[in-house]
Amino acid sequence: MSAVREAGAPAPRPGRPGGPTPPRAPVAVRVVTGRVVRTRTGGISLRVQGRALAVTAALLCALAAVMGVTLTTGDFPLSLGEVLDALFGSGGGAADFIVNTLRMPRLVTALCVGAALAVSGAILQSLTGNALGSPDIIGFTNGSATGALLVIVVAHGSMTQIALGALAGGLATAAAVSLLLLGRGLNGFRLVVVGIGVSALLLAVNSYLITRASWQEALEAQAWLLGSLGNRGWVHANAIGLAVLVLLPLAFLLARRLSMVEMGDGIATALGVNVGRTRAALLVISVALAAFATAVTGPIWFIALAAPQLARGLTRSSGPALVPSALMGALLLALSDLLVQRLFAPALLPVGTATGTIGGLYLIWLLITESRKSRA
Repeated sequence: MSAVREAGAPAPRPGRPGGPTPPRAPVAVRVVTGRVVRTRTGGISLRVQGRALAVTAALLCALAAVMGVTLTTGDFPLSLGEVLDALFGSGGGAADFIVNTLRMPRLVTALCVGAALAVSGAILQSLTGNALGSPDIIGFTNGSATGALLVIVVAHGSMTQIALGALAGGLATAAAVSLLLLGRGLNGFRLVVVGIGVSALLLAVNSYLITRASWQEALEAQAWLLGSLGNRGWVHANAIGLAVLVLLPLAFLLARRLSMVEMGDGIATALGVNVGRTRAALLVISVALAAFATAVTGPIWFIALAAPQLARGLTRSSGPALVPSALMGALLLALSDLLVQRLFAPALLPVGTATGTIGGLYLIWLLITESRKSRA
């Protein structure tokens, strides 16, 4: 007897005729549309973009090259083999001192500070929807500097106390800016204008603190305010390394929610994102990253402004692109410090001077570009 199916009736599924669908073997990971990798339950998903992966790989290669040149060149040139022997504990006394005491702590500090500033800037630019939304423009960096200067000049504190003072100053500045914008939302233009005003006020406070300090303290504070990686040892590298190790994974975990918030509060809420808590958590992470970076090296300008924009431009990503931004920030600061050491030797030029000069030109270009976009 032949089976007859009425028109419109569903076709029988594979398995026993007329019986239930046999269970399929569980699959741990599957690829959807060739770009999204996620677990079968959908609890964890990752969007894979070929261009972003290529840019990330290129940044890693460039970073490795800068690290190699930094560790092998200088007043005492070393071969790559000598550097590797020193890093693995089998090098000679001179090579071990040069690599592990002089060059490596400074390099690690540069990498971590650059990554921290870049991710801090990427988060703020994404939250505000404004390319000028970075901690050095809005005033969070100056607020962190004020907190650190209070510890240096008034309390004569240690490295740990300076870091805590910078964090408190940055958070207090963020709270002040938020209060000034209470009920009006984080509108990009309004936030930038208010932040510039707060930053100018804090700059005056910092100048006042220096005038009230002793001669030696004023010299130390002024040198710190220039932003420098000179004389940075493992105590500085470990401090910023620990902060980055804790805060960057938290930022990466919230990157997906940040992308949803970028689409607007209404859409993000419809997608199940608690917009208020997400904004607050990301703002705290951004301020903390900028504060710890400032506590270790002093204010280093424009890394937080330029690195996220360059990373987005290279990846052409619609989201915040936090990982490429972190690599771009680390590369920019490490490369700037390398150029300062090699091109201006034996002069001890602070790296903040180099980033400020280049960043100022970038800011001019960015303002002209944004002005043309607004006219169009």
